[in-house]
Amino acid sequence: MSSAGCTAEGGERNPLEMRTSNRWSIFILSFALVVITLGSGMVIPIFPFYIERLGGGGRELGLLIATAAFMEFIFAPLWGSISDRMGRKPILIIGVVGNALSMVLFGLSTELWMLFAARGLAGVLSSATMPTSMAYVGDVTSDEDRGSGMGILGSAMGLGVILGPGLGGLLATGSLSTPFFIAAGLSICSFLFVALLLPESLQGSQLRSDVKIQMVRLGELWSVLFSPTGGLFFIGFLLSFGLSNFDSIFGLYALEKFGYGPQRVGTILMVMAIVTTVGKGLLTGPTTRRLGEAAVIKLSMLAGSIGFVVLLMANTYIAVLLATGFFILSRTLLRPSVLSLTSKQTTLGQGVAMGMCNSFMSLGRIAGPLWAGFVFDIDLRYPYISGSAILFIGFLISLVWGLRNVNETNKISRIEL
Repeated sequence: MSSAGCTAEGGERNPLEMRTSNRWSIFILSFALVVITLGSGMVIPIFPFYIERLGGGGRELGLLIATAAFMEFIFAPLWGSISDRMGRKPILIIGVVGNALSMVLFGLSTELWMLFAARGLAGVLSSATMPTSMAYVGDVTSDEDRGSGMGILGSAMGLGVILGPGLGGLLATGSLSTPFFIAAGLSICSFLFVALLLPESLQGSQLRSDVKIQMVRLGELWSVLFSPTGGLFFIGFLLSFGLSNFDSIFGLYALEKFGYGPQRVGTILMVMAIVTTVGKGLLTGPTTRRLGEAAVIKLSMLAGSIGFVVLLMANTYIAVLLATGFFILSRTLLRPSVLSLTSKQTTLGQGVAMGMCNSFMSLGRIAGPLWAGFVFDIDLRYPYISGSAILFIGFLISLVWGLRNVNETNKISRIEL
């Protein structure tokens, strides 16, 4: 029985009380995730201007973006296993308090090293929030309600991603540090909600002192490349690597090429988030059902490669908005299609396959910003040119490896080498 079914003293609670309590807990978790993603979204448009003000360039911006991705790659699985041993609530508190501290440090930064310290702290501590929130929902919901609970958390994160960039750009018009301090204040509010109102979902014997602390095993990542779904894992890495050539450097690109300030950059990023959210919600299901995931992956890789070229040709604000919208729409279905096809083709087990696929995508989000920042300082067009080339290589690989859908008899298709 889940911990939601008992009081702290071990007595049974009636189903109505359980359901009401669980809804309230999921609301608190949703608020915490909105705060984390809203804060992250608010500060992304500000990074290029902070970097420039402190004397940095593309290399520094790429390294700054990659720092958090690397820390999340290392620490997210660690926090998940620690929460099995210690309980969800303490780890959630660490996540939201860590986010508040990192935002304050960002706002006070007067040297580049302070930005990197804040970014690293955010990656280490804020990464506790996501896996622990998902685990909490798994603790307190029944099998039939779990999908709904996960969907609510996903919607909360989507809301933060959509509103954050536009709000951050607007707030930064007076002072670049303002969005950081507001994000810190919201994190403190989230801390109070979690600390005072959220019940612990694991009680007594449900705490797993026998659970081993999980760390990333690079050897396993290498070995699964040679599994039947290894091609999909590699494509997942390439798509993250290629697409982060846009995400990580766009603000600095817009500043250097067009002279855009935080408000315009934030507006463009908000349009990106809206197109992504609407596209995933309205197009993913119908498109993959009609064409199949394999065809969607191939078409999205090719369209994304073309999208980079279209972005380079845009020279006015309206043209940039339209080009960005096209590019984002071309990539919207790519990640869910790779995850879906991996789930269907895997022989590793669902949990292992999803974890591995996300790990390869995380590696792409680490390598991509580092590469984009390096080549940006050579020529501001190079991140987009290289992004186009990487996605086109991914398209060719999907053709050479014969990427195809699972057949009608549900036999596992193999990627032909």
